[in-house]
Amino acid sequence: MRHSLLRASFIPDRTQRELRELTRYRTSLVRERSAELNRLKKVLEGATIKLAAVTKDLMGASARSILATLVEGSNDVAAMAELARGRLRPKIPELEQALAGQMGAHQRFLVAEQLVPIDSLDEQIERISAEITERLRPVDQALTFLDSIPDVARRGAEILVAEIGVDMERFPTAGHLASWAGMAPGTNESAGKRRSGKTSTGSPWLPVLVEAAHAAGQTKDTYLGAPYRRLAGRKGRKRAAVAVGHSILVIAYHLLLLAEPYQDLGVDYFERRNPTGPGAPAFPSGQGAWLHDHPRLPCCLIPWLL
Repeated sequence: MRHSLLRASFIPDRTQRELRELTRYRTSLVRERSAELNRLKKVLEGATIKLAAVTKDLMGASARSILATLVEGSNDVAAMAELARGRLRPKIPELEQALAGQMGAHQRFLVAEQLVPIDSLDEQIERISAEITERLRPVDQALTFLDSIPDVARRGAEILVAEIGVDMERFPTAGHLASWAGMAPGTNESAGKRRSGKTSTGSPWLPVLVEAAHAAGQTKDTYLGAPYRRLAGRKGRKRAAVAVGHSILVIAYHLLLLAEPYQDLGVDYFERRNPTGPGAPAFPSGQGAWLHDHPRLPCCLIPWLL
Protein backbone atom coordinates (compact mmCIF):
# COMPACT_ATOMS: atom_id res chain seq x y z
CA MET A 1 0.00 0.00 0.00
CA ARG A 2 2.93 2.35 0.66
CA HIS A 3 4.02 2.02 -2.99
CA SER A 4 0.44 2.20 -4.39
CA LEU A 5 0.53 -1.43 -5.48
CA LEU A 6 -2.58 -2.28 -3.43
CA ARG A 7 -5.80 -0.31 -3.21
CA ALA A 8 -7.00 0.62 0.26
CA SER A 9 -10.27 -0.84 1.45
CA PHE A 10 -13.35 1.36 1.75
CA ILE A 11 -13.44 2.42 5.42
CA PRO A 12 -16.22 4.91 6.17
CA ASP A 13 -15.68 7.81 8.52
CA ARG A 14 -17.04 7.96 12.05
CA THR A 15 -20.23 9.79 11.06
CA GLN A 16 -21.15 7.17 8.48
CA ARG A 17 -20.27 4.29 10.82
CA GLU A 18 -22.62 5.67 13.44
CA LEU A 19 -25.32 6.15 10.82
CA ARG A 20 -24.85 2.54 9.75
CA GLU A 21 -25.36 1.38 13.33
CA LEU A 22 -28.66 3.26 13.47
CA THR A 23 -30.03 1.97 10.16
CA ARG A 24 -28.89 -1.59 10.86
CA TYR A 25 -30.42 -1.52 14.33
CA ARG A 26 -33.68 -0.25 12.86
CA THR A 27 -33.61 -3.07 10.30
CA SER A 28 -33.14 -5.59 13.13
CA LEU A 29 -36.10 -4.11 15.00
CA VAL A 30 -38.27 -4.28 11.89
CA ARG A 31 -37.39 -7.96 11.55
CA GLU A 32 -38.24 -8.58 15.20
CA ARG A 33 -41.57 -6.84 14.69
CA SER A 34 -42.31 -9.08 11.71
CA ALA A 35 -41.52 -12.14 13.81
CA GLU A 36 -43.91 -10.98 16.55
CA LEU A 37 -46.62 -10.34 13.98
CA ASN A 38 -46.19 -13.88 12.64
CA ARG A 39 -46.60 -15.26 16.17
CA LEU A 40 -49.75 -13.20 16.60
CA LYS A 41 -51.16 -14.53 13.32
CA LYS A 42 -50.41 -18.09 14.44
CA VAL A 43 -52.33 -17.63 17.69
CA LEU A 44 -55.31 -16.17 15.84
CA GLU A 45 -55.25 -19.03 13.33
CA GLY A 46 -55.22 -21.49 16.23
CA ALA A 47 -58.39 -19.86 17.52
CA THR A 48 -59.90 -20.06 13.97
CA ILE A 49 -59.90 -16.26 13.76
CA LYS A 50 -59.15 -15.46 10.09
CA LEU A 51 -58.68 -11.72 10.51
CA ALA A 52 -55.40 -11.75 8.54
CA ALA A 53 -57.28 -13.13 5.52
CA VAL A 54 -59.48 -10.03 5.36
CA THR A 55 -56.99 -7.28 6.22
CA LYS A 56 -53.28 -7.35 5.42
CA ASP A 57 -52.37 -4.94 8.22
CA LEU A 58 -53.12 -6.44 11.63
CA MET A 59 -51.73 -3.29 13.24
CA GLY A 60 -54.09 -0.96 11.39
CA ALA A 61 -56.71 1.10 13.23
CA SER A 62 -59.58 -1.25 12.41
CA ALA A 63 -57.70 -4.45 13.20
CA ARG A 64 -56.36 -3.07 16.49
CA SER A 65 -59.85 -2.09 17.60
CA ILE A 66 -61.10 -5.59 16.79
CA LEU A 67 -58.17 -7.23 18.59
CA ALA A 68 -58.77 -5.07 21.67
CA THR A 69 -62.41 -6.17 21.70
CA LEU A 70 -61.38 -9.82 21.36
CA VAL A 71 -58.94 -9.50 24.26
CA GLU A 72 -61.73 -8.03 26.42
CA GLY A 73 -63.68 -11.24 25.87
CA SER A 74 -66.37 -10.11 23.43
CA ASN A 75 -67.98 -12.74 21.20
CA ASP A 76 -70.36 -10.40 19.36
CA VAL A 77 -69.19 -10.92 15.77
CA ALA A 78 -71.51 -8.28 14.27
CA ALA A 79 -70.46 -5.61 16.76
CA MET A 80 -66.76 -6.30 16.16
CA ALA A 81 -67.23 -6.18 12.39
CA GLU A 82 -68.84 -2.76 12.74
CA LEU A 83 -65.52 -1.46 14.11
CA ALA A 84 -64.12 -1.55 10.57
CA ARG A 85 -63.10 1.80 9.13
CA GLY A 86 -62.27 3.23 5.73
CA ARG A 87 -61.63 0.66 3.00
CA LEU A 88 -62.48 -2.18 5.35
CA ARG A 89 -66.11 -1.10 5.63
CA PRO A 90 -67.24 -2.88 2.43
CA LYS A 91 -65.75 -6.11 3.82
CA ILE A 92 -68.03 -6.29 6.87
CA PRO A 93 -69.68 -9.58 5.72
CA GLU A 94 -66.24 -11.17 5.27
CA LEU A 95 -65.19 -9.85 8.67
CA GLU A 96 -68.17 -11.46 10.35
CA GLN A 97 -67.22 -14.82 8.89
CA ALA A 98 -63.53 -14.37 9.77
CA LEU A 99 -64.30 -13.48 13.41
CA ALA A 100 -66.60 -16.44 14.01
CA GLY A 101 -63.94 -18.46 15.85
CA GLN A 102 -63.28 -20.03 19.24
CA MET A 103 -61.36 -17.41 21.23
CA GLY A 104 -60.66 -18.83 24.67
CA ALA A 105 -59.02 -17.34 27.74
CA HIS A 106 -55.66 -18.80 26.73
CA GLN A 107 -55.70 -17.18 23.29
CA ARG A 108 -56.86 -13.84 24.73
CA PHE A 109 -53.94 -13.85 27.17
CA LEU A 110 -51.42 -14.63 24.42
CA VAL A 111 -52.77 -11.95 22.09
CA ALA A 112 -52.63 -9.34 24.85
CA GLU A 113 -49.03 -10.28 25.67
CA GLN A 114 -47.93 -10.26 22.04
CA LEU A 115 -49.35 -6.81 21.40
CA VAL A 116 -47.11 -5.34 24.12
CA PRO A 117 -43.74 -5.97 22.39
CA ILE A 118 -45.20 -4.95 19.03
CA ASP A 119 -46.24 -1.58 20.42
CA SER A 120 -42.85 -1.20 22.10
CA LEU A 121 -41.04 -1.99 18.85
CA ASP A 122 -43.17 0.52 16.97
CA GLU A 123 -42.14 3.23 19.42
CA GLN A 124 -38.46 2.27 19.15
CA ILE A 125 -38.54 2.26 15.36
CA GLU A 126 -40.21 5.67 15.34
CA ARG A 127 -37.57 7.18 17.66
CA ILE A 128 -34.67 5.71 15.69
CA SER A 129 -36.20 6.86 12.39
CA ALA A 130 -36.47 10.40 13.77
CA GLU A 131 -32.80 10.31 14.79
CA ILE A 132 -31.77 9.01 11.35
CA THR A 133 -33.76 11.77 9.65
CA GLU A 134 -32.07 14.40 11.79
CA ARG A 135 -28.57 13.10 11.04
CA LEU A 136 -29.25 12.91 7.31
CA ARG A 137 -30.40 16.52 6.95
CA PRO A 138 -27.03 17.63 5.45
CA VAL A 139 -27.46 15.13 2.58
CA ASP A 140 -31.18 15.59 2.06
CA GLN A 141 -30.68 16.34 -1.64
CA ALA A 142 -28.90 13.01 -2.18
CA LEU A 143 -31.80 11.26 -0.45
CA THR A 144 -34.22 12.99 -2.78
CA PHE A 145 -32.28 11.75 -5.81
CA LEU A 146 -32.30 8.14 -4.53
CA ASP A 147 -35.95 8.38 -3.52
CA SER A 148 -36.78 9.24 -7.13
CA ILE A 149 -35.82 5.68 -8.19
CA PRO A 150 -39.05 3.64 -8.42
CA ASP A 151 -39.84 1.59 -5.30
CA VAL A 152 -36.66 2.49 -3.42
CA ALA A 153 -38.64 4.81 -1.10
CA ARG A 154 -37.29 7.09 1.60
CA ARG A 155 -36.27 4.35 4.02
CA GLY A 156 -34.44 2.48 1.28
CA ALA A 157 -32.63 5.68 0.32
CA GLU A 158 -31.54 6.15 3.94
CA ILE A 159 -30.12 2.61 4.05
CA LEU A 160 -28.24 3.14 0.78
CA VAL A 161 -26.69 6.39 1.99
CA ALA A 162 -25.66 4.76 5.28
CA GLU A 163 -24.05 1.77 3.54
CA ILE A 164 -22.37 3.29 0.48
CA GLY A 165 -22.21 6.99 1.42
CA VAL A 166 -22.78 9.90 -0.95
CA ASP A 167 -19.23 10.36 -2.26
CA MET A 168 -18.97 8.09 -5.29
CA GLU A 169 -15.47 9.24 -6.16
CA ARG A 170 -14.14 6.53 -3.85
CA PHE A 171 -15.36 3.93 -6.37
CA PRO A 172 -13.63 4.18 -9.78
CA THR A 173 -16.67 2.80 -11.61
CA ALA A 174 -20.17 1.59 -10.89
CA GLY A 175 -18.87 -1.94 -11.41
CA HIS A 176 -16.49 -1.52 -8.46
CA LEU A 177 -19.40 -0.46 -6.26
CA ALA A 178 -21.54 -3.41 -7.41
CA SER A 179 -18.67 -5.81 -6.73
CA TRP A 180 -18.07 -4.33 -3.28
CA ALA A 181 -21.78 -4.67 -2.45
CA GLY A 182 -21.90 -8.28 -3.68
CA MET A 183 -24.37 -7.45 -6.45
CA ALA A 184 -22.11 -8.21 -9.43
CA PRO A 185 -22.18 -11.51 -11.35
CA GLY A 186 -19.42 -13.87 -10.30
CA THR A 187 -16.70 -15.16 -12.61
CA ASN A 188 -15.87 -18.86 -12.34
CA GLU A 189 -14.16 -20.19 -15.45
CA SER A 190 -11.75 -23.10 -15.80
CA ALA A 191 -10.28 -24.68 -18.94
CA GLY A 192 -12.53 -22.54 -21.09
CA LYS A 193 -15.69 -23.72 -19.32
CA ARG A 194 -17.89 -21.23 -17.54
CA ARG A 195 -19.30 -22.46 -14.28
CA SER A 196 -21.54 -20.81 -11.71
CA GLY A 197 -22.03 -17.05 -12.03
CA LYS A 198 -23.14 -16.74 -8.41
CA THR A 199 -22.73 -13.28 -6.92
CA SER A 200 -19.97 -12.71 -4.43
CA THR A 201 -20.53 -12.23 -0.72
CA GLY A 202 -21.18 -8.57 -0.03
CA SER A 203 -22.93 -6.45 2.56
CA PRO A 204 -25.70 -8.40 4.33
CA TRP A 205 -27.42 -5.08 5.05
CA LEU A 206 -28.38 -4.27 1.45
CA PRO A 207 -31.47 -6.45 0.96
CA VAL A 208 -33.28 -3.20 0.20
CA LEU A 209 -32.00 -3.53 -3.38
CA VAL A 210 -33.64 -6.92 -3.89
CA GLU A 211 -36.81 -5.76 -2.15
CA ALA A 212 -37.00 -2.72 -4.42
CA ALA A 213 -36.38 -4.97 -7.44
CA HIS A 214 -39.30 -7.23 -6.51
CA ALA A 215 -41.52 -4.17 -6.10
CA ALA A 216 -40.32 -2.75 -9.42
CA GLY A 217 -41.24 -6.03 -11.09
CA GLN A 218 -44.88 -5.34 -10.25
CA THR A 219 -44.88 -2.03 -12.13
CA LYS A 220 -46.03 -2.04 -15.74
CA ASP A 221 -44.74 1.17 -17.31
CA THR A 222 -41.22 1.54 -15.91
CA TYR A 223 -37.73 0.85 -17.19
CA LEU A 224 -36.94 -1.45 -14.25
CA GLY A 225 -40.13 -3.46 -14.50
CA ALA A 226 -39.47 -4.57 -18.09
CA PRO A 227 -36.17 -6.43 -17.48
CA TYR A 228 -37.54 -8.02 -14.32
CA ARG A 229 -40.42 -9.63 -16.19
CA ARG A 230 -38.12 -10.45 -19.08
CA LEU A 231 -35.70 -12.32 -16.82
CA ALA A 232 -38.21 -13.86 -14.41
CA GLY A 233 -39.67 -16.04 -17.14
CA ARG A 234 -36.27 -17.51 -18.08
CA LYS A 235 -34.20 -17.38 -14.89
CA GLY A 236 -36.78 -17.20 -12.12
CA ARG A 237 -37.85 -14.36 -9.85
CA LYS A 238 -34.88 -14.58 -7.48
CA ARG A 239 -32.27 -14.17 -10.19
CA ALA A 240 -34.35 -11.47 -11.84
CA ALA A 241 -34.48 -9.58 -8.54
CA VAL A 242 -30.69 -9.77 -8.12
CA ALA A 243 -30.16 -8.54 -11.68
CA VAL A 244 -32.56 -5.62 -11.30
CA GLY A 245 -31.13 -4.91 -7.83
CA HIS A 246 -27.73 -4.60 -9.50
CA SER A 247 -29.21 -2.14 -11.97
CA ILE A 248 -30.75 -0.09 -9.15
CA LEU A 249 -27.40 0.10 -7.37
CA VAL A 250 -25.62 1.26 -10.53
CA ILE A 251 -28.31 3.83 -11.18
CA ALA A 252 -27.89 5.08 -7.60
CA TYR A 253 -24.15 5.40 -8.23
CA HIS A 254 -24.70 7.67 -11.23
CA LEU A 255 -27.40 9.74 -9.53
CA LEU A 256 -25.06 10.48 -6.64
CA LEU A 257 -22.08 11.04 -8.91
CA LEU A 258 -23.90 13.42 -11.27
CA ALA A 259 -26.20 14.95 -8.61
CA GLU A 260 -29.28 14.49 -10.78
CA PRO A 261 -32.72 12.97 -10.14
CA TYR A 262 -33.76 9.73 -11.77
CA GLN A 263 -35.42 9.89 -15.18
CA ASP A 264 -37.17 6.75 -16.31
CA LEU A 265 -36.11 5.53 -19.76
CA GLY A 266 -39.48 3.91 -20.41
CA VAL A 267 -40.75 0.36 -20.55
CA ASP A 268 -39.84 0.08 -24.26
CA TYR A 269 -36.24 1.28 -23.84
CA PHE A 270 -34.64 -2.01 -24.90
CA GLU A 271 -36.82 -2.23 -28.00
CA ARG A 272 -35.82 1.30 -28.98
CA ARG A 273 -32.18 0.67 -28.20
CA ASN A 274 -32.01 -2.56 -30.22
CA PRO A 275 -34.69 -2.15 -32.92
CA THR A 276 -35.46 -5.20 -35.01
CA GLY A 277 -36.56 -5.34 -38.61
CA PRO A 278 -35.84 -3.07 -41.58
CA GLY A 279 -36.56 0.58 -41.06
CA ALA A 280 -37.04 0.19 -37.31
CA PRO A 281 -37.17 3.63 -35.63
CA ALA A 282 -34.34 4.84 -33.44
CA PHE A 283 -34.84 7.14 -30.49
CA PRO A 284 -37.71 9.57 -31.06
CA SER A 285 -36.75 13.22 -30.98
CA GLY A 286 -35.73 14.31 -27.52
CA GLN A 287 -35.92 10.85 -25.96
CA GLY A 288 -32.79 9.17 -24.67
CA ALA A 289 -31.02 12.53 -24.42
CA TRP A 290 -30.47 12.06 -20.69
CA LEU A 291 -28.61 8.83 -21.46
CA HIS A 292 -26.44 10.24 -24.25
CA ASP A 293 -25.53 13.38 -22.32
CA HIS A 294 -23.59 11.19 -19.88
CA PRO A 295 -21.47 8.57 -21.67
CA ARG A 296 -20.84 6.67 -18.43
CA LEU A 297 -24.51 5.89 -17.92
CA PRO A 298 -24.93 2.96 -20.35
CA CYS A 299 -23.25 0.69 -17.79
CA CYS A 300 -26.45 0.92 -15.76
CA LEU A 301 -27.92 -1.56 -18.21
CA ILE A 302 -28.22 -5.01 -16.76
CA PRO A 303 -25.36 -7.10 -18.13
CA TRP A 304 -27.49 -10.26 -18.13
CA LEU A 305 -29.70 -8.73 -20.81
CA LEU A 306 -26.99 -7.78 -23.29
